[in-house]
Amino acid sequence: MARNKCILITGASSGIGAATAVLASKYGYNIGIHYNSDLKGAQLVGQMCEQEGAVTHLFQADLSRPEEVERLFTQFDAAFSQLDALVNNAGIVDTPSRVDEMSYARLNRMAQINLIAPMLVAKEAVLRMSTAYGGDGGVIVNLSSAAARLGSANQYVDYAATKAGIDIFTKGLSDEVASEGIRVVAIRPGLIETAIHAKGGLPDRCDDLAHTVPMKRAGDAEECAHAILFLMGEGASYITGTSIDVSGGR
Repeated sequence: MARNKCILITGASSGIGAATAVLASKYGYNIGIHYNSDLKGAQLVGQMCEQEGAVTHLFQADLSRPEEVERLFTQFDAAFSQLDALVNNAGIVDTPSRVDEMSYARLNRMAQINLIAPMLVAKEAVLRMSTAYGGDGGVIVNLSSAAARLGSANQYVDYAATKAGIDIFTKGLSDEVASEGIRVVAIRPGLIETAIHAKGGLPDRCDDLAHTVPMKRAGDAEECAHAILFLMGEGASYITGTSIDVSGGR
């Protein structure tokens, strides 16, 4: 398989990011794996990608720090000759809480990591992809959430609000760069079996809420990865500025 395209995936040490990295390697991409603290997870994902024949590099960065976003891309540029696709996946949740119980520190951290960081990461991608800057074009896939529609009352309203921001950012950025060879799209995962639920203090959340999904089950990371790879591919060449729900109908 000829490999002449390179992808950067943020938050790729586990979950949807990891599944996307492995699937992209099977589609012929070389893979840039970003992680923050889970080096072992990133190394394992890298090994799986390399088994598929992908050239793979790992990049550590705390995306809540603007200087580390810039360093991430400096390292990417040193490792790869071009950036063809970005999967803007890194994000967090916090423990379940009502809004009237949320601290400024929590809200600030949520906004920094889930909204401001993806915007800064996308900015760096545009500077490399846009024909206005001498690039060859590319695709940016943002990770939103069904929570952007549902609101996540009594649990994660702050998370839902940042993901609604990602939806609007996807539309606005897509309009800015559509004539410069860049498509900007998003997926909205619904109830997906990943470690993020345990990190938010609800390890059984998928089992508890499966009955609320029309398909009566949670999804998995691979199902999200397939949607992302579709949006990155030629079959989606006339799709930009929109989000696709991967939510089992919820």
